[in-house]
Amino acid sequence: MTAIRRTKIVATLGPASTPPDVLERMIVAGVDVVRLNFSHGDVNAFIPLAERILSTADKVGRTVAILADLQGPKIRIGRFRQDKVFLEVGQDFTLDASLDSQSGDEHQVGIDYPQLVKDVGAGDTLLLDDGRVVLGVEDVVGNEVRCKVKIGGYLSNNKGINRLGGGLSAAALTDKDKNDIQIAAKIQADYVAVSFPRSAEDLNYARRLLRDAGGDGGIVAKLERAEALEVMDEIILSCDAVMVARGDLGVEIGDAALPPIQKKIISRARQLNTAVITATQMMESMIENAIPTRAEVFDVANAVLDGTDAVMLSGETAVGNNPIKVIEAVDRISLQAEQQREIRRSRHRIDSEFEKVDEAIAMGAMYLANHLDVKAIAALTLSGSTATWMSRISSGIPIFALTPNDKTSRKMTLYRGVYPVKFAVEERGHATLNNAVIALLERNGVVEIGDTVILTKGNARLEGSTNTLKIVRVGDVD
Repeated sequence: MTAIRRTKIVATLGPASTPPDVLERMIVAGVDVVRLNFSHGDVNAFIPLAERILSTADKVGRTVAILADLQGPKIRIGRFRQDKVFLEVGQDFTLDASLDSQSGDEHQVGIDYPQLVKDVGAGDTLLLDDGRVVLGVEDVVGNEVRCKVKIGGYLSNNKGINRLGGGLSAAALTDKDKNDIQIAAKIQADYVAVSFPRSAEDLNYARRLLRDAGGDGGIVAKLERAEALEVMDEIILSCDAVMVARGDLGVEIGDAALPPIQKKIISRARQLNTAVITATQMMESMIENAIPTRAEVFDVANAVLDGTDAVMLSGETAVGNNPIKVIEAVDRISLQAEQQREIRRSRHRIDSEFEKVDEAIAMGAMYLANHLDVKAIAALTLSGSTATWMSRISSGIPIFALTPNDKTSRKMTLYRGVYPVKFAVEERGHATLNNAVIALLERNGVVEIGDTVILTKGNARLEGSTNTLKIVRVGDVD
């Protein structure tokens, strides 16, 4: 059997990738999850676009999920009269909450977040434009945050503001986000990403709004705030997936602190049975270039070696010159990294007690698979929980999640090493069902006569009922 990439690819749609032929080629090239960035464009345009994504995936015979990424409370400066200014190191510069949003100059600029004057004080460091310009706060007087330029350079309209160390009090969900959740529900997004959450309640609130709007997608927590790291476990346990959002997070905690934090988030998410996405500038140079830098190759490979479920592409596929080539590059790098023997074994939860029978079956199947000559695992599932637990165990063995549920199938596209397959789980005799599963794997070139397969199943109509594990040798009469 040809090696199948276990690490999933999340690709952002934008002007470079929305033409129908490009979208189709991207899906064929290996995109597993399509990200719709609600920070840009008319969100109502996502309604027909979502329909086109799913119909295109169906056309080419692949299962693809949709991730709706909410903008969140991006705290920004206003605009300059001349569109941009150059700030010299050591000069005075003021962020003025009362200044007209169009009237900035080389001495001052307005801000779209008046609360900033209460959130910062003398001695704080503010990072503008993802840290390209750094201001030291000298004093706060009325509506003015008076600063000294510590790192200068060009500063243009509407750039973001971060406080080193975090601590800005903006709520995770803005009025725009609450309206956009309605659109996410309307398109039946499989995942909704919440930007800048500070607590589990931010995620629970987003889930309530989504359910009230008729959506049933999973919630993704984007770890972007320094203070979120202090309640990391609480956040991970309250979401369906966590994103290592390295842009704003790196600005807040400092670039040198980011690599160990990324490793910690990936490790902890896997331990707590939550999917994890690694994002931001993974293949940034390929926005312009046809091949990645060696540093980018190492970056993607290291995320794969650490156990990330997915790698996310942003500008690379949204506005880049090479959306197909960048997907092919991530595919190629991930496949090679996954061949390393040290990431094909796991001691995950080896000393744990399991609370549910279906959870124990999932864990037992993976430990057996890692210690037998097993070619594939076939998990019959309604909710996808069995496949989720299985995907937390490091292994080189593919997990085929067989489900009759389209939504479950799309949700599972995010899980590392899991390949959803549409399968009518009907009430029928065990032998008939077993043989049907093996025949499906044979038709798809996954197994052949003599191969060993682990099969898990339960009540075909009841979620959480997985209670059977069977080891099947292909070709034997069942």
